Amino acid sequence: MAESDRSDRLAGEYFDAAIDLLRQVRDEEGDRITAAGRLIADTVAAGGRVFSFGAGHSSLPAQDTVYRAGGLAIMNLLSVPGVVGVDVRPATLGSALERVDGLAGAVLDTSPLETGDVLVIISLSGRNSLPVEMAMNARALGIKVIGVTSVAYADATTSRHASGGFLKDHCDLVLDSRIPVGDAELTMPGIDAPFAPASTVVTSTIMQAVVATAAGALAERGIDPPLLRSGNVDGGHDWNARVMSEYADRIFYRQ
Repeated sequence: MAESDRSDRLAGEYFDAAIDLLRQVRDEEGDRITAAGRLIADTVAAGGRVFSFGAGHSSLPAQDTVYRAGGLAIMNLLSVPGVVGVDVRPATLGSALERVDGLAGAVLDTSPLETGDVLVIISLSGRNSLPVEMAMNARALGIKVIGVTSVAYADATTSRHASGGFLKDHCDLVLDSRIPVGDAELTMPGIDAPFAPASTVVTSTIMQAVVATAAGALAERGIDPPLLRSGNVDGGHDWNARVMSEYADRIFYRQ
């Protein structure tokens, strides 16, 4: 195959790789995704709160569920300054902070999270101190932890936490994103490194599937799920104002 022909096919190959991963997660993680959604529904029905956390690019799927049209208004982002996103300068500082022992405890001690709440922790590798300690400390506080991670990393890498454990070892429920180690789906002669990561596509889909399940589970119990509408459709702002007022004690991104 000529090089120009191969490069013309790369977009399609990436779509195929992402679709294959999504199908694998759907087929092999479906029961656990359902369980995660129902756990969130249980928490909402009991008056609890829901938070999501991720560091670096793993923060993107967490942020994608917060203040989102078509999403649950009670999804909150647990933000750690310098870690969520790549807006910190230098961007490498965020990676360094993920490896700092003790940071997770300080974050949880100053957060609104309480016993009976749910915390979704997203970490592709699950090997750094921050997500591992976040899960350990949260569970010690009586918070239910859902981990979204690639379990394959536990077999191919070593933990950076003193315990030697990974995120997957300290969760009430683990959702395996099935992302291959290295998070790059494509290779090509003449390019020394693999490229085209798919973790954001897959993990964001997992998160939205969990939220959708939670909404459906609430409706099955006769509870109107606190869903947000787009602010760009007529009536959207009024709808959202009503929902946010009703659930004001469980929404923290407005404070």
